[in-house]
Amino acid sequence: MLQRRTPLAKLLMPILALVVALWSALPIAWMLLTAFKPQTAIRTSDIVVLFAPTLDNFVNLFFGGNKVGSFLVHSLLVTILSTAIAVALGCMAGYGMAHWYSRHKKGLSFWIISTRMAPIAAVIVPLFVMFRTADLVNTIPGLIVAHLSFNLPFAIWLMAAFFQQVPPSIEEAALVDGCSKFRGFWSVALPVTRPGIITTAVLCMVFSWNDYAFSSALGGPQTSTLPMAAGALVTQSGIDWGLLSALGVVVALPMLIAGLAVRRHLVTGLSLGAVTGE
Repeated sequence: MLQRRTPLAKLLMPILALVVALWSALPIAWMLLTAFKPQTAIRTSDIVVLFAPTLDNFVNLFFGGNKVGSFLVHSLLVTILSTAIAVALGCMAGYGMAHWYSRHKKGLSFWIISTRMAPIAAVIVPLFVMFRTADLVNTIPGLIVAHLSFNLPFAIWLMAAFFQQVPPSIEEAALVDGCSKFRGFWSVALPVTRPGIITTAVLCMVFSWNDYAFSSALGGPQTSTLPMAAGALVTQSGIDWGLLSALGVVVALPMLIAGLAVRRHLVTGLSLGAVTGE
């Protein structure tokens, strides 16, 4: 039986939650304010909270010769294509894993997710050697393949967990009605696991959109993504905090909007996927 919280605990818990919320929200709020500040309010040593908002930082970011527009296009291409391929292949492979009965299943499942658990620093050098041999360095397809090397194992492992939650009786009824195995997968299993598919897609998108390690090691001037633009704004003459804050808003906003748009499916998918992957 759970013990009731003491009056002191009831008082401290909201205070602790408020402190954690402020600790997390203040840097984001300050970045948002700085993005809309004029340069006179940014360069002063005083803390300026009240000011006339301006879009100059965003205009200078995209039209001031920083090539952020091309960085944005590269990020969109790599994120959308790598996520789509990872989710598509992850659904098919995860479905096969969920319906494969073998004493080697646990070992194979662990091996798949272990490739995702490896730190990026441990695989950068081997990947660079292979990509240079295949002439994939500083190319968009190379970045897509690099992101797939981390997103695909995660998508397979996660989708296998989601497909295991589908009641076998539903697919058996579809087979009795004359559906083929592929038809059962396409028309029965996929719609049922839609929250899981959305969850997997959002998590893969977040990794690809925020990636810096692969872009810096395997990319180049023709394939720089948005996270690489932050390094370009740090120069020997100093840091333009207005542009950097505007870039932070541009990087954070799409993933924030995507997360809020699918938050209901995201919560449902994460709760469905809370299995061991047996």
